Amino acid sequence: MIMKFEDLVKAARDSKTPLHKVVSDWYMMSTGNDPKVAEDTAKELIGEMMSSYHSRLEKPEKSLTGWVGDNDEKARNHAPEFLSPLVYSGVGVALSMSEHNASMGKIVACPTAGACGVVPGALLSLHFNRNIDLETLGNALLVSGAVGERIRKRASISGAVSGCQAEIGTATAMASVAIVYATHPEEYSALENAPALALKSLMGLVCDPVGGFVEIPCVKRNAFGVSIAFTAAELALAGIKSAIPFEEVADSLGRVGRRLPEELKETARGGIAITPTAKKMVADFLSGVDRKV
Repeated sequence: MIMKFEDLVKAARDSKTPLHKVVSDWYMMSTGNDPKVAEDTAKELIGEMMSSYHSRLEKPEKSLTGWVGDNDEKARNHAPEFLSPLVYSGVGVALSMSEHNASMGKIVACPTAGACGVVPGALLSLHFNRNIDLETLGNALLVSGAVGERIRKRASISGAVSGCQAEIGTATAMASVAIVYATHPEEYSALENAPALALKSLMGLVCDPVGGFVEIPCVKRNAFGVSIAFTAAELALAGIKSAIPFEEVADSLGRVGRRLPEELKETARGGIAITPTAKKMVADFLSGVDRKV
């Protein structure tokens, strides 16, 4: 059943039904599965995010290339000067998750492995700093999944298809609505506007991984995605609206993605991936691999 995200929010508002329940019913109408399956899966995924985070803390490892693997530790050992504890905690979790992915650790791809740190960064930070329980976070994740699904339908969530705007952009939109729902589930206007504000801010972001590895700039982009998600949620809760509705923003992302040249869509043939420094990094890494072989 085709419904815009704004339609889901309206249905929740008009029927005075929690939005996550409306989303799980939408899931049932779309798949034929019991709505409880969606709710239980969301809670299970929150548990997996928590497990992945603690696994990273217990056994941090460098990535295959060695380019990333200690950013999360550096963040934890730094006392933030400018960001709030809530946002900075989210940044740290995002780095941990993304570096865990780069070092072949188990993660929750939400919506993709390359953008796996943004949503957990937002949700786990709310748990650590606001004591928001895991069930509430599961409900927020379910709502954020509806945002991700609508972007997937209207555009793409793949960097190879639409650039990094489709990966980090989607994750940031998902995180922004999850933040709002976990804290203010009946702020319907904010629920509609947060993902639109977030997605607009990352429109046109290219996918240019150095050497084709999901490391540079991917890991740090996850951290920035969390900070943008909190900003979008804050603005939306302040009553600041997106002039362009969320679904139209998603449509625009699709149009921009189709117009991006191939070298800016995960091919490592454009953007920072072809800078002199990036080329030297790749050459040095491959040289080391050859020596080992």
